[in-house]
Amino acid sequence: MHVLILGGTAEARRLAELLAADALPGLRVTTSLAGRVTTPRLPPGEVRVGGFGGAGGLAAWLVEHTVDALVDATHPFAATISRNAATAAAEAAVPLLALRRPGWVPTAGDHWHEAGCLTEAAALLPSLGRRVFLTTGRLGLAAFAGLDDLWFLVRSVDAPGTPAPPRMEVLLDRGPFTLAGERELLRRHRIDVVVTKDSGGAATAPKLAAARAAGLPVVVVRRPPVPAGVPVVTGPEQALERLRAAADPRARRDAC
Repeated sequence: MHVLILGGTAEARRLAELLAADALPGLRVTTSLAGRVTTPRLPPGEVRVGGFGGAGGLAAWLVEHTVDALVDATHPFAATISRNAATAAAEAAVPLLALRRPGWVPTAGDHWHEAGCLTEAAALLPSLGRRVFLTTGRLGLAAFAGLDDLWFLVRSVDAPGTPAPPRMEVLLDRGPFTLAGERELLRRHRIDVVVTKDSGGAATAPKLAAARAAGLPVVVVRRPPVPAGVPVVTGPEQALERLRAAADPRARRDAC
């Protein structure tokens, strides 16, 4: 059984680890990384880096490499590759499963302002604060480039490109982060508004608790939906169970 994991997330790496330890007979695991991070944390098993050339290229790869199950464990905001995965899986007749960590949920004391996209998030900022902690990654900064009157602290794993906000400081860092560290960061930079994508997970959630403790508004960009008809699990362990079922010839037809 050949499993292709579209990865780049902690969940994808954990699934590859679980599969490596599970010792399913005849199992082959390949994890595909987009190559946007210069020093990714590599999972066990085979790894390929780079795109497929759209849905058609992915479908051809699935057929050429005799893939039996496809797991879309990409970032919740990687909408393009998720759409391509759904199209390619249907074209190649390969079962597809989406692995998505649960989104964040506001709690008492949160001051969240939801936005449908980065452009909407940028439009909200002038009425919320002047010093922005921007944690949406290095891509998409163009949406904030026209906000000349605001100052941005931009945190990302790799250095961002242009266009970008004219008044900006870049902080290169990778989670997991701590509550104490996030509270100190907000205090030191005199942050008065936070912007984040609803990525979910524990690694970057402390910024939300820090903003709550400081009484700061948080602009939360809603995640795009999983393509229609694609089954979803919320954890690597659930994905492993589905793949075990797919490895059973009696259940393979409807496992995913």
